[in-house]
Amino acid sequence: MAIGRFQVMAILQAARAYVLGLPLPLAKSWGLNRAIFYAAAKRGFKHVRPPGRARSSSEISKKPVERRGNVFYLGDEYAYVTQDGDKVYFMIGDKPQTEEDFYRQVESRFGSAFEKVWEEAIKIVEQYSVKTLLSQREFYNKVYLPRRDVLARKWSELVKEMSEEKVE
Repeated sequence: MAIGRFQVMAILQAARAYVLGLPLPLAKSWGLNRAIFYAAAKRGFKHVRPPGRARSSSEISKKPVERRGNVFYLGDEYAYVTQDGDKVYFMIGDKPQTEEDFYRQVESRFGSAFEKVWEEAIKIVEQYSVKTLLSQREFYNKVYLPRRDVLARKWSELVKEMSEEKVE
């Protein structure tokens, strides 16, 4: 199964959130949420922000990751959150992005290659400064944009190779 830009965005965003300190389930929720957000923005869903205001650079430096009510800030980017018992999920509209959703829409496409892909994504993200990771624009332009198509091809090939090895 071919890996597309959606899956690349979801994994790199999840790795970004994880490297910045979010627990893995919440990082996966962030990754899927941002991939959905960018896919919707590409189709014309632009300039939509949760209620609230952008944070100043001094606020971000004091508290890079912060939850205020139902809005969660990761640097200068923010999204709605919802809570289900002790689990917190990011959401778009009324739909939370759960670990199961991440598995179904992203992780399952990789099969046995997912762990290798995840490790590579973490290594990529760790190469960048916290400043870059906390900036929506810098993350998109420096981390995602230059390698999205390269990773989609590379990861598609890895999935193919690993699935062929299983058959043999």
